[in-house]
Amino acid sequence: MDRSAIVAALSDDDPDQLKQLRCRAYEVKVRHFGRTVHLRGLIEFSNRCVKSCFYCGIRRDNSAVDRFSMTVDEIVQCALNSHRLGYGSVVLQSGERRDSDFVAFVDEAVRAVLKASGGELGVTLSCGEQSTDTYARWRAAGAKRYLLRIETSDPRLYAALHPADHSFADRVRCLWELKTIGYQVGTGVMIGLPGQTAEQLADDILFFGELDVDMIGMGPYIPHGETPLAASAVNFDKARNFQLGLKMIALTRLALGDVNIAAATALQALDPSGREKGVRFGANIIMPNVTPTVHRQRYQLYEGKPCLTDEPDACGNCLDARLRAVGERVALNEQGDSPHFVRRTEKT
Repeated sequence: MDRSAIVAALSDDDPDQLKQLRCRAYEVKVRHFGRTVHLRGLIEFSNRCVKSCFYCGIRRDNSAVDRFSMTVDEIVQCALNSHRLGYGSVVLQSGERRDSDFVAFVDEAVRAVLKASGGELGVTLSCGEQSTDTYARWRAAGAKRYLLRIETSDPRLYAALHPADHSFADRVRCLWELKTIGYQVGTGVMIGLPGQTAEQLADDILFFGELDVDMIGMGPYIPHGETPLAASAVNFDKARNFQLGLKMIALTRLALGDVNIAAATALQALDPSGREKGVRFGANIIMPNVTPTVHRQRYQLYEGKPCLTDEPDACGNCLDARLRAVGERVALNEQGDSPHFVRRTEKT
């Protein structure tokens, strides 16, 4: 998959070509993962954030957000619900903070989840940019994966999405440090941003390959009305962004082969069957939300987030039925490590 081929595929709206792309990507997905999807229980444990990214609904400067932080006991209960439902892993996600209290809290939460599950749950963290020492501390606590989305690999577009105190170079440095420390490293981008080109999206996929990441978590851009970027999204095209999201999954699967790729919840926000369609285009991970429903309304990065009131048991049963309907099996009680990570680390 060279750059020109990726750009051509992203720009081609022919239904027959889209079907062919889907079939090719799904064949690669099946070759590496079988007709199997791994589930990760998503625990959104705090919406407190020190950053004010122009696209994010929980940005620091959004005074309309009702802030919350869960306790360690609440996080453990969510993790145990995931374990009971057969999810092999959980994702602890929050707004970004770097203070010592937060660093210690995450350390404690990771250790508590592993202890409560008898070490059977895999723990992924998604808590933003941190110091090298913090990343190493959380890895020593037992976290095995880290998701840090780059949002775009174009430095100029990155600068347009963030205040002046954000640094594209720092973001990239963090990703390299996470690899060095020994995490399974994930990143991803927003798809269909105002002014974003097919060439920039193609470069995003090439960036994933250059960084040699193990996991991809990306999804279509959806505006949030209480963000500065929403004013630039007056021509937001729901159908276009959804299709671009599916194409990016398929092309990333074709380009990178054996990495874990998530079918983002944002796909479901644009199409009721969005996550299942993401799987058919090559994704192999879905992250059902196990955050207590009392907090979910407060953690909306974009508008129209689905499943705000669904209880974990109902969500799990629904997903199982939906995936079976498209010929997929849910892998129960498996952590679902990235085959790419295993292969990459065996080399070294």
